[in-house]
Amino acid sequence: MNLSLYSAATGMEAQQLNLNTIANNLANVNTPGFKRSKIEFQDLLYQKPRASGTDSGGGNLIPTGIEVGNGSRVAATSKVFTQGQLTNTGEKLDVAVQGDGFFEVQRADGTIGYTRDGSFKLNAQGQVVTIDGLPILSGFQQVPAGAEVTISEDGQVTVASSSGKQTFRLTLTRFANPSGLRSLGGNMFEETAASGTPETGNPGEQGFGRTIQGYIEASNVNIVEEMVNLIIAQRAYEINSKSVQSSDEMLQNVANMKR
Repeated sequence: MNLSLYSAATGMEAQQLNLNTIANNLANVNTPGFKRSKIEFQDLLYQKPRASGTDSGGGNLIPTGIEVGNGSRVAATSKVFTQGQLTNTGEKLDVAVQGDGFFEVQRADGTIGYTRDGSFKLNAQGQVVTIDGLPILSGFQQVPAGAEVTISEDGQVTVASSSGKQTFRLTLTRFANPSGLRSLGGNMFEETAASGTPETGNPGEQGFGRTIQGYIEASNVNIVEEMVNLIIAQRAYEINSKSVQSSDEMLQNVANMKR
């Protein structure tokens, strides 16, 4: 059996997944709060016709053996939670997190989701919601129509309206392993056993990020870096396909030996 055919096939499949990941990063280059994914590879099991360290007779040990690999596989596609660039929008309800932390969102099924996208709006009841209309928790209270909203970097919110002023403070949520969060789409994540339990705190305290009013955190995708990764993935796919072609030619030569 020609293992090179199967090894090259696993390499082509792994690079196809790599290409899919890079394409998704590039597609979300303008998505607020988006965090790029990186792909991680592992080699597969090895066949060992002659294992190193075995006795070759007379108490002599084989210093190096024979190992034949079976290709590669994708082990993980992990999120990279580096800070995205802050973009000034001038909108009073746009809030960017500079540093560590997520906003809590109540999903349609009543469960809690987490987002870095601070593109907030008001619904008809004066509730602060996401662009999909999902209520924002994180300490937000109802805002009267026509009120002036001021949000400080430590999360203090002042709402001034014709009926007077009210103040409240926002909270942020973080996780021990944010890369373990499950991506839900819609700029949303949910807690998993791998992410750890959520920890809530005030902005600007105990390592939590600051809340910047009138700004949105842009995607942390670096277009130049992704384009370089795209070229590398394409070339790696091409080289693996060449291995398949070479293996096929070798088998063809064997088949032609009888002629």
